[in-house]
Amino acid sequence: MTERSAPDGTGAPDLGWTHIALAVRDVDASAAFYAQYAGLRLVHRRDEPDGDPVVWLSDLTRPFVLVLLEAPVTHVLGGWAHLGVAVESRAEVDRRVADARAAGVVVDGPHDSGPPVGYWAILADPDGHHLEVAFGQEVAATVAAATRTATPDGRAAGGDAPPGTLPPR
Repeated sequence: MTERSAPDGTGAPDLGWTHIALAVRDVDASAAFYAQYAGLRLVHRRDEPDGDPVVWLSDLTRPFVLVLLEAPVTHVLGGWAHLGVAVESRAEVDRRVADARAAGVVVDGPHDSGPPVGYWAILADPDGHHLEVAFGQEVAATVAAATRTATPDGRAAGGDAPPGTLPPR
């Protein structure tokens, strides 16, 4: 493997965001939650040397995974800290919220916050980590606009901050 090739020899290394990892008490219960409410699928499973299972879940649309590690849960994504998933319609948000309400896992919503936030609801996974299910968020358009107007040194339009830092407010 060269420095600029992938471990599988394809020459396409993973660059940028690749994963977020959460400690969970039961990977199977959590994987089922994220399959039902976030549409994620199991793409990898293994046991750590200590025997604790680890799973990788993906929506198969990009090279990014949610890693669930069976371990003591000492910190929970709660309050405004959350994972977010976009769905194809308001009706799909409502359908998932109805299922979540029947399961007793709705935390908040649904709400319509207008652009760029859209129509959203917050659900709690089996460990209390929050998942936002949303329609109409303008993430792709916002990133595309920033990319189109970025300067050669990687600064976003109107931003004086160097890459890796936040512009002043």
